[in-house]
Amino acid sequence: MIKLHPKIIALLKRRGIETEEELDEFLSVRPQKTHDPFLLHNMEAGVDLILSAIDRGEKICIYGDYDADGITSTVIMTEILSQLTDQLSYYIPSRFDEGYGLNREAIQKIYDAGIRCLITVDCGSVSTEEVEFAKSLGMDVLVTDHHRVTDRKADCILINPNQPDCSYPNPNLAGCGVAFKFGQALTEAVGLSKHVLNLTLDLVGIGTIADVVPLVGENRTLVKYGLRTINARTRKNLDLLIRKAGLTPGQITTENVAFGIAPNLNAAGRIRHAGLGAELFLSKDPKKAERLADLMIRMNQDRKVIQNQIYEECLEQIQSDYPDDDFLVLEPKRAHEGINGIVAGKIREKEERPTILLTAKEDGYSKGTARSMPGVDLYALLKKEEKLFTQFGGHAQACGFTIPTENTGLLREHLNASYRAILKEHPELRHPAPKAEMVLDENDVTVDFCDQLKLLAPFGQGNEKPVALVSACPEYISRIGQKGQYLRFSANLGNERLSCVAFRHADELERRLSEGGTRNILGYLSVNEWKGRKSPQMEVIDVQSEGEQQK
Repeated sequence: MIKLHPKIIALLKRRGIETEEELDEFLSVRPQKTHDPFLLHNMEAGVDLILSAIDRGEKICIYGDYDADGITSTVIMTEILSQLTDQLSYYIPSRFDEGYGLNREAIQKIYDAGIRCLITVDCGSVSTEEVEFAKSLGMDVLVTDHHRVTDRKADCILINPNQPDCSYPNPNLAGCGVAFKFGQALTEAVGLSKHVLNLTLDLVGIGTIADVVPLVGENRTLVKYGLRTINARTRKNLDLLIRKAGLTPGQITTENVAFGIAPNLNAAGRIRHAGLGAELFLSKDPKKAERLADLMIRMNQDRKVIQNQIYEECLEQIQSDYPDDDFLVLEPKRAHEGINGIVAGKIREKEERPTILLTAKEDGYSKGTARSMPGVDLYALLKKEEKLFTQFGGHAQACGFTIPTENTGLLREHLNASYRAILKEHPELRHPAPKAEMVLDENDVTVDFCDQLKLLAPFGQGNEKPVALVSACPEYISRIGQKGQYLRFSANLGNERLSCVAFRHADELERRLSEGGTRNILGYLSVNEWKGRKSPQMEVIDVQSEGEQQK
């Protein structure tokens, strides 16, 4: 194995990778960290239920969700079950007409089509009334999901690593990960070829990255093999989407998935209907696949235009109406249910405040999508206000809900009060500064060191790109980009100059750099290759005075 730089070894130890065995597993291109699917609570009962339905020749419907995780979960379950039955269909609800999760109208429609067995993926855990309705019709229901379950859950066979009764070692599986584990259990139970299961790993990788679950342990294993499968280019329709998105087939990274593949999949559900994404992956017709891939690229372009319009309106609303709020609850006139979540994330990032965007409906209700600050459990905050909602669910960092429009003022008041109490106890949350995990000297910043950092990938939540700090004098400061929106400069390290570029907060960073003298420069190191010559480079995220250096 490669001899790692001592500062990288120290970094990994701080992240909990301490023993030689753990280090080997973490760096391995063929990791083994995975768990027995039957450790998931109710897995055996779930497999028995579906195999019995197949034996009876019953029609089975897979009910998914309208985001990238839901789309990939639906396709994974469809492809695996199709090896055992042809009595199979799938249903993905409309974000706009039906909303998240199970709904009675869809269940009735599915029942009327002669279907008596319903499997959910990436949803359903708290759909108590809807599951009861399905059961009242005589349907068997299996819920596979990963969303948090607290005081209520659907009364059916529920496979979810986040339910109280489940002691599965990895509670952080994405919905597609749970679908894959069900497929794994099914494969073991009936002796299916593992090749069928392995062919779905590309979708597992996409859904896991897109849903921003921690990329550690078993999830890291799934993503590593997922990227390997994507880059093997076995799924032609995915390869088609990759090329049309302007990515390089065979060289896909987690960043390419997060910012290239997933947005195009999500755009289907945001602009029109997520079923188009599942249709693309399952289509056997090359011409149809071409049309669908083109359509998804166009929808994503449309999404960007609408997103920018909502974003600008929100900034104006903050300045005019809520400049002093600590928790932003915004109601843009151009609100778009499919796009509000992205805008909420961008507002949260710019304003450094938790953010909710509301879409007022004609029926007297509003739909809300919320994004939190790092270190703030949004789910817990909103859970305290559950009496104001008619529907509510989500994670620590992202939630969604439906609320009577008349309650939105009360929600704003309560959330601001609750968050101010948190800020009083933890004032550092108000303007969280990036923390350096590695303080480097001029001898550390080499091409070899940057290459070693790449071994820590795939990066994501729980295994973020390491933030490095170098102390240097900035030189040759200039603006780049079509509108001069980015910043470029050199960091004089003595014998070497480190090329630096900043894509965010350019105005503020330029002000700090122009103060002169030695600065602490924080960012992500990588290797730049130009005309056959390699050199270290840094994507800068912050510039601090020497007195701010972290210990």
